[in-house]
Amino acid sequence: MPVSSIDLVDLALGMAGMDQLPADSCVLVPGAGMRKVMFGIDIGSAELLLAQQLGCDGVIAHHPAGGTARRHFAEVLTRQIELMIDHGVAQDAARAAAQPLISRAIMAGHSANADHVPSVARLLGMPLMNMHLPLDEIGRRIMIDVIDDHVTSLDHAPKVQDAIDALMTLAEFKEADTQIMVPVGAVDNPLGHLAIVHGAGTNGGARVAQTYFEYGVGTVLYIHCAGDEVAKLRESEGAGNLIVTGHIASDLLGINRYIAQIESRGVEVVRMSGL
Repeated sequence: MPVSSIDLVDLALGMAGMDQLPADSCVLVPGAGMRKVMFGIDIGSAELLLAQQLGCDGVIAHHPAGGTARRHFAEVLTRQIELMIDHGVAQDAARAAAQPLISRAIMAGHSANADHVPSVARLLGMPLMNMHLPLDEIGRRIMIDVIDDHVTSLDHAPKVQDAIDALMTLAEFKEADTQIMVPVGAVDNPLGHLAIVHGAGTNGGARVAQTYFEYGVGTVLYIHCAGDEVAKLRESEGAGNLIVTGHIASDLLGINRYIAQIESRGVEVVRMSGL
């Protein structure tokens, strides 16, 4: 059964338990009657031309490909604050920790050529959309569920390795080109209270992680973290454990389940760019 851009949006929002598209996700060129779509984590002009050559009716990107999702990306970073508060961080401390991240994203939005890729899609007549935070939220919930199920069945206080063992039961991590890392802390340390910081735009860096630690979180999970931010955490006092699961493998948790639902509607999905 062919689908429209609206159908694809409604599907993602329903799976993620959201009422409206967050600022990092948008329909750039609407489409209808789509029976074959290309899906990639990153989509640019070349990929749009490839989609046309392959006879696709539309293209879905995971990461923002332009438009409002590129210009207003900073708005979704407030999710960092919400997650910190959910894990017991005081509101003022959460805002202070996330503000540098938000400020950098605001300035980046001013420098971006947000219409570059969408303009190519319009000229080609190729429907284009991106779906970011909703799919990451699906992935975050999967990680929470699989770790909770595993650690509650243990006959000992969970360690960091136990959370990793739980994640490794998921095909996306078992088959990944990258390995789950613990660049700060150690696998045999107590897991303590775990904060899975995914579905919040990007990782929070050293400042956000340290704020979690200061408020009693024993382990923070990011899907990626820059080397200089890891170095800052290693040098800070009272740092807990940092698990880094791998960017693409972690993104695939939500993406794969979304694609499965698209395919169940009879739509062919051409996978590329990390899928």
